[in-house]
Amino acid sequence: MTDAELIARYDGRVPRYTSYPTAPHFHAGIGVAAYAQWLTALPPEAGLSLYIHVPFCDRLCLYCGCHTSVAHQERPKRAYARALAREIELLAAHLGRRAHVTQVHWGGGTPTALPDDCLVGLMDLIRARFDMAAEAEVAIEIDPAALPAQKLEALALMGINRASLGVQDFDEDVQKAIGRMQSFEETRDAAQGLRRLGVTSLNLDLIYGLPHQSEDSVARTARMALELAPDRAAVFGYAHVPWMKKHQKLICEAALPVGLARLRQEAAIRTVLEQEGGMKPVGLDHYALPGDAMAKAAGAGALQRGFQGYTTDAAPVLIGLGASAIGALPQGYVQNQPSIPAYEAMIAQGQFPVTRGVALDHEDRLRRAVIERIMCDLAVDLPAMARAFGTGAQALLADAAPLSGFAADGLVEWDGTCLSVTERGRPFVRNVAALFDAYLSGGTAAQPRHANAI
Repeated sequence: MTDAELIARYDGRVPRYTSYPTAPHFHAGIGVAAYAQWLTALPPEAGLSLYIHVPFCDRLCLYCGCHTSVAHQERPKRAYARALAREIELLAAHLGRRAHVTQVHWGGGTPTALPDDCLVGLMDLIRARFDMAAEAEVAIEIDPAALPAQKLEALALMGINRASLGVQDFDEDVQKAIGRMQSFEETRDAAQGLRRLGVTSLNLDLIYGLPHQSEDSVARTARMALELAPDRAAVFGYAHVPWMKKHQKLICEAALPVGLARLRQEAAIRTVLEQEGGMKPVGLDHYALPGDAMAKAAGAGALQRGFQGYTTDAAPVLIGLGASAIGALPQGYVQNQPSIPAYEAMIAQGQFPVTRGVALDHEDRLRRAVIERIMCDLAVDLPAMARAFGTGAQALLADAAPLSGFAADGLVEWDGTCLSVTERGRPFVRNVAALFDAYLSGGTAAQPRHANAI
C-alpha cells in the first residue's frame, strides 16, 4: 500500500492519548469534594510529581493550542503568582505532611513570563512545603526569544536542570505565517546559557504541518536544531483546530500542508534526527540520544505518558497547580478552573480550584494501561495485560479485530494476542491505540474535537 493510500485510510481525527479517558470526557461531577477525598486517601509514602501551569506569554503564536494569553503588565502576573502560592499552601496543608516530590515541571504558556522573584519564590516555597528528592527533575518550558540574562540567573536559583526550548521552525517565511519570529542565534544563545547554569537535559520542540513548510525546509530546521546539541527532540504535527482556538483562524489554511505532505515532512525530520543526529525514536513523536534517561526508559519498557507528553517520571500522583492544570491521581483525573479570574477567586475562598474531572473504574484502568503501553512501547500483550488486572481479555481481543487490516497494510505485526507497531506504522500508533478506546463512537473520523492522526 502506498503512503497516499495509507493517509486516505487512516488519517482521521484521533486523541493524542495523554490521558485515558481523554479530557473531553471530563465532567463537572468530579469537583472540589472528590479531589479533597482523593488527596486524603493517598498513602503517606506516595510520591508526587508537580505540574505548574503559567497561562501567560509575551507574544501570541498563531499555531498555539495551549491555555494561555498575552500579558504585558506585571500586576496580573504577580496576582497569579500569589494565587499559585496559596494553592501550594492549600495542598500541603491538606496532605498534612512534607510529601515526597520527584519532579517539578513548569509549563504554559511561557512560565518565564512570571517576574523573576515570583519564579524563585514559588520554587523556594515548594522546597519548604515538600520533601524534594535529591535527584528531583526540575524542568521548564522556554521561549528562547524571551530569555534575557537576568532570567537565566533566576532559573539557576530555581535549580532548573532540564529545559525545553520551543523552536518550531527556523524558516522566516514560516515564522511570519505563525507570528513567531525567532532567530537561530537567539535560540543558540538560550541553549548555551542553559547549559552554563547546569541544565543536563535539553529538549527542542519542532513542528511540521505549518504554513509554507516543505520536506526540504523542515529537514533544514532539524539540521540547524542538531547544531544546538540537544539531548531530546519532540516533533509534533500542527493541530489546526480553529473551532477551539480562535486565533488559529489567522493562519491561512491554503498554505497548510495536508495528508501526504505532512507524513513526508515528519519522515524528513525523523531521518535527520536519527541518521545525522544519532537519536533514537521514543514512542510516537519524541527522540533522544542513546545515553539520555528517556531513551534508556524506552529501552527498559519504563517510559510513561502524561499531559506533558512522554516522561521518565514514575510518580503515582501528578498534581496540577494553576489555572487549567490537570492532575492525575490513582482514583482519576481532575482539572482546575481554566479562567484566571475564576481560578483566583476559588483560591481566595480557600478552595481547591477543581471544576471537573473523571473517576476511573476497573475497565478504564485496564484500557488506560493498554493504550499507554501501545503509545510508549508500540507493543502490548493483551491477554497478559488482562491477567495483570485480574480479568479476561475477551473484550480487548474483540476490539482488536481490525488489527488484521492494520497488519495487511504493514502497520502492525499481530498474532491474535500480541501486537507490535512496525516502523512504518509508528506515525499511525494513535490509530492503533484508538481501537481500545471505549469512549470513541462513530469511528475516529467522527471526532471533530481531536486533531488529525498525521
